[in-house]
Amino acid sequence: MPVIAAYILIQTRVGSAAAVTAALQDVPGVSEPACLTGPYDVIVRAQASDIHQLAKSVAAQIQSLVGVERTVTCPVIHL
Repeated sequence: MPVIAAYILIQTRVGSAAAVTAALQDVPGVSEPACLTGPYDVIVRAQASDIHQLAKSVAAQIQSLVGVERTVTCPVIHL
């Protein structure tokens, strides 16, 4: 079964990065959540069976977490 991977960059409300990072541990398809400095507060690696599942399941669940303000999904490509 093909798998699509992506990195999702997350902006959080001020002071929410640690709580969002902890909550991401329970989201299916998400791995390696980490806090960042710079324009984004958190990054995760996500996997799903296809791009539609990535958007519908993984990204939608991340966007619904308390403290998440904005996300940018960057699919991994293989050159």
